Parts: sequence; C-alpha cells; structure tokens
Amino acid sequence: MSGFRIPLALTAAFAAAAVLVAASAAVAQDTATPPKPEMREGCPGLIAQRAPRLRLAARDGAALQLAALAADELRITYIGHSTFLLESPRLVRIATDYNDYVRPPVVPDVVTMNHAHSTHYTDRPDPAIKHVLRGWSTEYGKPARIDMQVQDVRIRNVPTNIRVWGTNGTEPHGNSIFIFEVGALCVAHLGHLHHTLTQQQLDEIGRIDVVMVPVDGSYTLDLDGMVEVLQSLKAPLMIPMHFFSSYTLDNFLRRLGELDWTVERAEVPSVVVSKATLPAKPKVLVLPGR
Repeated sequence: MSGFRIPLALTAAFAAAAVLVAASAAVAQDTATPPKPEMREGCPGLIAQRAPRLRLAARDGAALQLAALAADELRITYIGHSTFLLESPRLVRIATDYNDYVRPPVVPDVVTMNHAHSTHYTDRPDPAIKHVLRGWSTEYGKPARIDMQVQDVRIRNVPTNIRVWGTNGTEPHGNSIFIFEVGALCVAHLGHLHHTLTQQQLDEIGRIDVVMVPVDGSYTLDLDGMVEVLQSLKAPLMIPMHFFSSYTLDNFLRRLGELDWTVERAEVPSVVVSKATLPAKPKVLVLPGR
C-alpha cells in the first residue's frame, strides 16, 4: 500500500471480529436541529496539509506486529461491531462500546459503553478494568457528564438521545459520543447515534480529526442523516463500524460516491495515526471486521 509506513506486533486475535445484528429509523432530538449546522473550532484544529502517511499494521505470518508509539501517535484497532481498542503512547488502553460479546484480547484500562442495546454495554465488566465509563445516567432523563484525564488521554462525552425499541418513544441522553484527546489529536466515537446533531452538540464535540461512525443505515441513523453528521463534523479521517456485512458497508460507501471523499480498504485491523499523518482531504478508511 503506497504512501504507508508499517508498525511492528499485534496478536492474530485482533483480526477476529464478532458479527451482531440490529435495525431501525432515525429519532428526533428534543431540541430542534438547525439545517446542516456547521462545526466550529473546539479541539485543536487541523494542521495537516500534506499527503497522508498513516501507518497500517503489517501482517507477519498469522500475527500482526506492534511498534512502540511516538509521543504524538495513537493506535486504533478495530475489534468488531462498535468496539475499538485505542492505545496511547503511555500505553493507556481504551475499549469503546465494551460488551459481553465483542471484547479485545487484553484487559483495557478504560472502557466506554452506551445504552442502546446489550451489544454496546455490559453489567459485568472485568473487575480488573480501572475505569468503567457509562454513556448514560442511572437517573432517567439526566445526561452522563464525563471529563477525566487518564495519564496522557483526556476522555469526555457529549450525550445524545436514543429511541425506545418497540415504541415511538425517546430515551433522553441514552447514548454518548465519546471524545478522546491524545496529544494534538481529537478522536470521536459516535456510539449508537440515532439522530443528527444540534449546533450545541457540535460545539461541545469540537473539531474532530478521526471519527468512528456506525454505517448500518437502520438500527442507528439512516445513511443520509449519517452523511450529514459527517459533513458537519468535518473529520479528515472516518472509520466505519457497526456494518454487520459487506453488503451493508458497500451501501454506505456507494452513498459516498457523490462526495469527493477517498475510500481506502486496509488489509489489517490496526492503524497508527498522528496529527501530521491526517489526510489533506476527507478519507474513509475501512478496517477489516464487522
């Protein structure tokens, strides 16, 4: 893959991903959403105006290889469904949408969870996990508020609503968009997003460099709505998740055909990013898994 530099060791278990199903339509936010609101500066703004040099992990026989990270880098590994393993230069390990079905092969230091279904949270997290961050409040109708520092990673959330399955109702603040700030990078995981974003939510999120986006087009937000969210966030690097099958993923990629965005399919599930390696124009990077 031209233009890419390769890191060194990751176990073959990272290549495995579990397949789980789910489906539905978009839900309205309590506060009226202005049409296609624009992102304003928040997290450190973009500095890359050069060709991308993302470092993809290399396959060495049955195993993937890992290298030590530089101070400005972050390793992102797709485990499956909506679960990624993020690793910081100081080896803080974070698992997103941690659940009982799809788990990383190492015990993370931090896990984030969302409340839409049991495939996005667990009531039985590994007791060795130091920080279990639930993206919803145990007090109905109140948002979870998270803003914490774990060594070299700042973790914060922006609450969003979710639909109540089997009804036309809405659970306020049942999902959180988690934002991870590592060095100069701002990375967002949209969780089980069910609606487009208000200007207030976009302002709280801030400028994003990398976004993990659910692309099933039914159980989360419909594809038109998700593309609107991505256009509002303006992240230069987008990584699909929650796509179940190649058919679902291809639907999302076809929808992007009308946009001038680059699509790249990686052969391995791990990538190392830094501010300097961000693409100069929007790129969708497909990591293997479902």
